[in-house]
Amino acid sequence: MKNVQQKLSTSLEENQKYFRRILRTDKNFDIISRTTMVADRKAVYYFVDGFLKESIVEKLLEFFYSVTPEDLPEDSEELSRDAMPYVEVELLEDCEQITTQILSGVMCLFIDGYSRCFAMDCRTYPMRSVEEPDKDKVLRGPRDGFVETIVSNTALIRRRIRNPKLSMEMKNVGSTSHTDVVLCYMEDRVDSGFLQQIEKRLEQIRTDALAMNQESLAECLYPHKWYNPFPKFKYTERPDTAAAEILDGKIVLLTDNSPAVMILPVSVFDIMEEADDFYFPPVTGTYLRVTRFVIALLTLLLTPTWLLFLQNPQWIPPQFAFIKISGDVYVPVFAQLLILEFAIDGLKLAAINTPGMLTTPLSVIAGLVVGEFAVQSGWFNAETMLYMAFVAIANYTQASYELGYALKFMRILMLILTAVFGLAGYAAGLVITFLSLLLNRTVSGESYLYPLIPFDGKQFCRRIFRKRIRFDINMKE
Repeated sequence: MKNVQQKLSTSLEENQKYFRRILRTDKNFDIISRTTMVADRKAVYYFVDGFLKESIVEKLLEFFYSVTPEDLPEDSEELSRDAMPYVEVELLEDCEQITTQILSGVMCLFIDGYSRCFAMDCRTYPMRSVEEPDKDKVLRGPRDGFVETIVSNTALIRRRIRNPKLSMEMKNVGSTSHTDVVLCYMEDRVDSGFLQQIEKRLEQIRTDALAMNQESLAECLYPHKWYNPFPKFKYTERPDTAAAEILDGKIVLLTDNSPAVMILPVSVFDIMEEADDFYFPPVTGTYLRVTRFVIALLTLLLTPTWLLFLQNPQWIPPQFAFIKISGDVYVPVFAQLLILEFAIDGLKLAAINTPGMLTTPLSVIAGLVVGEFAVQSGWFNAETMLYMAFVAIANYTQASYELGYALKFMRILMLILTAVFGLAGYAAGLVITFLSLLLNRTVSGESYLYPLIPFDGKQFCRRIFRKRIRFDINMKE
């Protein structure tokens, strides 16, 4: 059943009773209501402590104290247009919308006799500095990054794309949280059909709150095929990456309280691209990109292929005999690889939760215990430790956590199938991995492997090789 919208009253006393009950100003110490006078009329304004620019509020109050009854218009729209000394002022009359604005940090002023509220956006959220993200680092390029405040993030994109075609639409998601979500795109480059589809999906989201920020939004936008581990979205904390994707015709979704933005639609080739590919000359950028693809393939195939050769030593060429295990094997190699797969994740979790001052000594202890003593005790062979160390380090050659874990899940599946069924299991693992990529779809419904499948030679070369930027010296705006 749809709730009936309650409108403001012209009586200030009635409005005060309503918002005193809704906002519970007698219990919430941080929701401030202050009564004042505007000319000869009684007025009250509400705001959340800690969200306001105090200098601006002081100037506004100073102005209201100086207003005379003769200067006060009878119409709220006329007062907002001609006599309000502030730029960002909105007239509101729906009580639910006003409540949301107050809780968002907007100062709302009510004047006796006026049927609408004056919502003045003079808020400033507590935020950290705009510094380089810990994950999306580059060797060359800008060192700024997104923060948890959505207005600052949109400003970082506007700074890079100074074009009126850049559109930023504000949406509201969550019946309780009322989370701000910004839809960012280039009007003349985006796929209009896909844009309408995303706008419709955002409007149809029925959820209480985006508790996990962009991850909650992603699950609401694409609830299908959750069992396929390959990511449908690309996340970045870099404004330059987001701006480049927007110029390429993509849509970027910014969620308030999250420093990461979502890029869509994306294929597996889009996800594996990084900013460093474009901050170096074409030859170097191509080398970095090809290296990343090759290493990603090695992280998937190295340990299952090694296990397959150990099961069939007659297949190992004489010049590669060194890949055989030289010492005694006390624990089956398959069990060693599986244990190390989980142990590496355990070390990651431990590193995240370790206090900074203890990181170095605990890393030394972990290196000695897990490295040397684990081999000497017979739990692991040195060759197993070597290959798993390469896989663990190689996972960080690309920025997407989701893609790294997708490759990990496929690698574990291939290890299990290879250990149980040998060559047939290894082949089955390859087929399952390929089908997981082939049958996966982007958010727009296109092939996840485009431009490889369906094959587009020009676009495929563009994804593999970093080409020079084209420019026309005679181009006119």
